[in-house]
Amino acid sequence: MFEQIKADMIKAMKEQDKFRLTVIRMLKASIDKVRIDKKIEITDEIVIDVLAKELKTREEARIEFAKANREDLVSNLDKEIAIIKEYLPEPLSEEEIDKIIDETVKEENATTIKDMGKVMKAIIPLVKGRCDMKELSNKIKAKLS
Repeated sequence: MFEQIKADMIKAMKEQDKFRLTVIRMLKASIDKVRIDKKIEITDEIVIDVLAKELKTREEARIEFAKANREDLVSNLDKEIAIIKEYLPEPLSEEEIDKIIDETVKEENATTIKDMGKVMKAIIPLVKGRCDMKELSNKIKAKLS
């Protein structure tokens, strides 16, 4: 996945797509920062974590800019969000998320809210980067309540 980002960066340079190049460089820099800070090799899981964090940051900023009627900034963020989403795995549908939660709750024999940590620990590797973790947490809470 990281190799794809680097290849797309070169392609954007050749095509002189300055906006796309800027976004891809920012993504690469964020991934490199994690690699250097944690002194680890880059894996697809790390790339997905970084991309999901970058996406969430932009989506939150987009909401704030929309409240402030800054349509120029909103449109730029929409473009950035679209580019980041190209690299993330396909998001899960509501039905798929519900099915994963149901199966995991059953597998972990979770019955009360006290079992939420156990359920989250089992689910996160399955859905990382493919759904909003806050939404997932709320669904699990509702299921276990």
